[in-house]
Amino acid sequence: MDKWVILIAGSVISVAAVSVVLIGWLRHRQGLLLTGAVLAALGLLFLVGGWLLIADPRSGLTEAIKTGGLAGGAVVALYALWLNDRKRRAEEDRNEHDRERVSDERFARSVEMLGNEADQVRVGALHALAGLAKTRADYTQTVLDILCSYLRRPFTHVSFEWRADDPHRHVEQDAEADRERQVRETAQRLIHDLLPARDTEGTTYDLDLTGAHIEYLELSNRRVGKLIARYTTFYGITRWNGAEFTGEVLLTSAVFKGRAELHHAKFRAGISLLDAKCERELNIRHALVERWADLRVTAPQIQHEGLSFGKLDRQQLPENWRIEDGELVTS
Repeated sequence: MDKWVILIAGSVISVAAVSVVLIGWLRHRQGLLLTGAVLAALGLLFLVGGWLLIADPRSGLTEAIKTGGLAGGAVVALYALWLNDRKRRAEEDRNEHDRERVSDERFARSVEMLGNEADQVRVGALHALAGLAKTRADYTQTVLDILCSYLRRPFTHVSFEWRADDPHRHVEQDAEADRERQVRETAQRLIHDLLPARDTEGTTYDLDLTGAHIEYLELSNRRVGKLIARYTTFYGITRWNGAEFTGEVLLTSAVFKGRAELHHAKFRAGISLLDAKCERELNIRHALVERWADLRVTAPQIQHEGLSFGKLDRQQLPENWRIEDGELVTS
């Protein structure tokens, strides 16, 4: 009879333990979970010990207590492991929150420093923003937007009047403009570095350079989302050869003062060169245009050998240009 009493008592305590644990879990009460774990250990002590006495009458009370104690101890050990894991996750959450707070503060300080009069401070701020984007991918598009916004600020240089096709060849100096040029060239290099390489997978990032004055823009072999450069003036050689644009490329009324090298580029979502003007050679050899194309551009010379097209929903081409079987034909 005593054996059955021990077994029943263990069953009752185990059921009570489960009930307490469920209530503690639903109400997020740590104290109830601890009470439930203790009851579960005690219940298993009686339950396993009573079952052993019934199943094997030859085993003594000491053996039953030892076996039941091992079962109860296992429950306590599992609870301790769960508690430690919960503390670890809570600590990780706090650390992540602290990292986010530090990143937000770093971001705000860097943006503020972009308005500093000292060019060295502005360069440092740009590098700080780029570093933040490299460590926190969710900041990358925001940082690129800020870099593009900086490049859209009004800017001119004496070399633009004398050697717009290759401004660096003009030796006349303008101290203030030269310092600002260094900051802007830093922003352009950082944009290039933050963009992923072509033919890679992952997030794509957009660029908005509307109305900007850009020197030697380098996007070669980069993967870009949407590029907006309406009414933008490109000085020096513009190199986008081998770039892959997964979004639309909008160059309406843009002006290329130097050579525009777009050969082997891929325009996956279409390109607009409506009313764009190239004052030097436009090279679009072996480029690929998909979805739609507006190539009504003015240029003294256009290199277009091997230019191909995917399925186009619409097309606007210069006079005497036409597309046959995905290839450009001129007459």
